[in-house]
Amino acid sequence: MDGFDKKILAELQLDGRLTVTELAERVGLSLSPCHRRLKALEQSGAIQGYRAQLDPLALGFNFSALVFVTMRDGNQKSVARFEAAIVDIHQIIEAKRLFGDPDYMLNVVVEDLEAFQKLYDDKLSALPGVQRLTSTLVMKGVVQNRELPL
Repeated sequence: MDGFDKKILAELQLDGRLTVTELAERVGLSLSPCHRRLKALEQSGAIQGYRAQLDPLALGFNFSALVFVTMRDGNQKSVARFEAAIVDIHQIIEAKRLFGDPDYMLNVVVEDLEAFQKLYDDKLSALPGVQRLTSTLVMKGVVQNRELPL
């Protein structure tokens, strides 16, 4: 990956809706080389996709929590069952497996406190292999969706 590839990626992080013509102008390449590089970046997996960034508050998701999960057992089968189960809970917008304790961090968005309590009681507490759940309410987002430092 050279400087032009990094420029392409940086521009697309800022605006994923750029046309190839606009992108080529911004990075200082002609259309064909820019298009070839873009396709190569997509095929290599450096670009995983394109999507709109949505505002959770504008869509009624007024409550956000981080849920820390400590597993009862860290064996491969327990981990696989847990990870398969959280994929089906659409209020979990991000899940990370961690080193140490706790084992996972889940970023959850819901409409309000009542919806969080219902999700917690009905789904999160019933996840397979969980020993303990600890929740922290999010006061506000400070740094979100930051571009990678290219």
